[in-house]
Amino acid sequence: MASVHESMFFNPMMANGVVHANIFGIKDWVTPHKISILVLLHEMATCKGQGTPEIETRRLHMNKLNLPLLQGPDMTLFQLLKTIEECCPKLASAVSTRVKLMAEGELKDMENFFSSLQNVFSGTEPAVHKTSVIGLFLRHMILAYNKLSFSQVYKLYTALQQYYQSYEKMSSGTGEREDTDMELTSLDLEGKMEKEELDFPIRDEEGIDRGPLSQKQAEYFLAQQASLLKNNENKALSPATLQKELNNLLKFNPDFSEAHYLSYLNSLRVQDYFSAMHSLLHYFDRLILTGSDSKSSGEDGFGRSLRYAALNLAALNCRFGHHEQAQFALQEAIRIAQESSDHVCLQHCLSWLYILEQMKGSDNAVLVEHSVKKAGQLGLPYLASLGIQSLVQQRTFSGRSANKLMDAMKDSDMLHWKHGLSELIDVSIAQKTAIWKMYGQSTMALQQTQLLLYMHTLESVNVDIHQNNTEAMAVVLCHLAELHAEQGYYSAASEILKHLKDRFPPHSQHAKLWMLFEQNIQFNRAMSDGKYHIADSLVPGIAALNGPEGLYRKALVLKAQNQITESYRLLQKLLVHCQKKKSTEMLIKILILEAELFWRSSCHAVAVPLLLKALALSREYHLEYLTSEAILHLAFSQLLLGIPEQALNLLYMAIEPILANGIVLNRGRAMLLLAKCQVASAASAPTQERTEAFESAIENLNEAKIYFEKADCNERIREVLYLQARLYNALGKVKERNKCAMMFRQLHQELPTYGVPLLS
Repeated sequence: MASVHESMFFNPMMANGVVHANIFGIKDWVTPHKISILVLLHEMATCKGQGTPEIETRRLHMNKLNLPLLQGPDMTLFQLLKTIEECCPKLASAVSTRVKLMAEGELKDMENFFSSLQNVFSGTEPAVHKTSVIGLFLRHMILAYNKLSFSQVYKLYTALQQYYQSYEKMSSGTGEREDTDMELTSLDLEGKMEKEELDFPIRDEEGIDRGPLSQKQAEYFLAQQASLLKNNENKALSPATLQKELNNLLKFNPDFSEAHYLSYLNSLRVQDYFSAMHSLLHYFDRLILTGSDSKSSGEDGFGRSLRYAALNLAALNCRFGHHEQAQFALQEAIRIAQESSDHVCLQHCLSWLYILEQMKGSDNAVLVEHSVKKAGQLGLPYLASLGIQSLVQQRTFSGRSANKLMDAMKDSDMLHWKHGLSELIDVSIAQKTAIWKMYGQSTMALQQTQLLLYMHTLESVNVDIHQNNTEAMAVVLCHLAELHAEQGYYSAASEILKHLKDRFPPHSQHAKLWMLFEQNIQFNRAMSDGKYHIADSLVPGIAALNGPEGLYRKALVLKAQNQITESYRLLQKLLVHCQKKKSTEMLIKILILEAELFWRSSCHAVAVPLLLKALALSREYHLEYLTSEAILHLAFSQLLLGIPEQALNLLYMAIEPILANGIVLNRGRAMLLLAKCQVASAASAPTQERTEAFESAIENLNEAKIYFEKADCNERIREVLYLQARLYNALGKVKERNKCAMMFRQLHQELPTYGVPLLS
């Protein structure tokens, strides 16, 4: 960015820091690329209506590309002809022939071509209207060409020859495509050249040594890239390439404020705090210098820039976790907004104040409620909807029931559809998916993910590009991958994750979402398959993305490896963190895992109070899935304590939600426990009842085996086979017993053991 500072001091259009002229100097100029565009437009105008219906249809498709070609950056003739050829091959051939005649002919051929452009405006029904977009472009080019001196016309003709020679080299395969994009950048409509000896340089693909863009080209480039960064970051230029393009643009025009803001957005992509701060401050400085803000806001223009600059600075510091600096900037924005009675800015400040308090760990719902009411009074549906969704999120963690939350979401959805807020519609659906997933309703969560995937957004941002690469889409796809993995469809989950990697590359801002979900899925699969060394190797990656989650996963691995003391020590450390952050869901999981540790230590009675506390918390916060899991563990504790009848009665309370919405591994565990309880409760029953109980247990074990096979849980399959062999032996079914015993022996030789008895 050094060139920005240098050009600011040596800009002839500025004196004492004040802009005295149009910062672009000129509106447009003639380049070899634009001559090719003129040839294309001339051919389209003169051949209009002189072809078959198929050709006319192709020309209509070509019309859609006119605006991007007119306002887009210069490209090579090879790229231009390839673009035209995709829509209309005959038109591409005509353009190539006409450019070749001018480039290989004489200077008068180019002069005659510009003279013939006037004919498209003549006649009672002209081929091109003067006030149309194409007509204005043609008139600008004709005017720019007529104002050129003879030496400049000759330089333009020489550049055109080099431009076509580059195309011939690429067509024959002797030249590199990346190094042949020619453009004339130094011609001035006033007849002056910025550098008298400046020829028409060959720029490379990275945008180095490129001259200034015209105003239309710069505006189109910035608008296109900003839109792609918001909606489809994968199709935008890479961070390094985009920054080089912006540096080139700012080198010739350091006071172009929009370029500074796009540079700020680009720095956020790579988490570059210093560059983001630098670009943000320059954006508001240039906004005041150019006076564009005061034109739209009357006399209060400078004050408006200052308060929104402070607000953006607070948002930037919030993003990077600098809470104290964000607090100071936010207080400054509030003070200036109160002095100017800017209620809209105050509402934005109030929203960010709530976000800042939330990041500090204190959820102040009163701020959001006040923000929603005031936004409704001021007619700010976007802020009102965001406030409602923030309230829903806060009340989800505070234990509100799902029906009340969905009623509140319905109010925000009405605002979305009424005002066409397509971006917030996606956010609302993603939030509903997360809520249903948290509450353990996997079927409803899956329904919401499908709704967003099949829903077309209201706002299309470019040709064949829709607003579908937002954070909401990333959240929904991650949940979809996890839902498939939980049901044992690992190949489908892998395909979804592969799609996520293509849609959100590692350098994009939402890539951390799929990285965490991918490692969690791999961890769960490794644990189910008994490959604890693989699961342990995944813990550091999970901890890097989510510290508490990584600590919990480490405790799971230690428990599986019978390192009870180390696992318990980690859980106690994590318990303090969860109580401080009020993370109820993680707290319940910790209590359940602690109970499992006491089982391993043969302290069965000590585990019961922990499970009762987990059950009470899960019911209080309406976490149905964790409620069922706590009941399942309580039933197993009662079985270990020798009261299988009560365990069986308790199990019937939890098994229905588990079979309906639980993961496939927990379904198998529930059916396995049900079979154990049936066998244990029938131990002292008469022979006939015991036989019926054993046969029912075998059927339940077969169902459990199906679930464990889906989850690739060979260790549990081994336990099922052992129990089935014992039951078949008790029933006198030798053939079935031998079959189960043989399968058990094969698995027992393949799998390691950790000294845990198969039967308690």
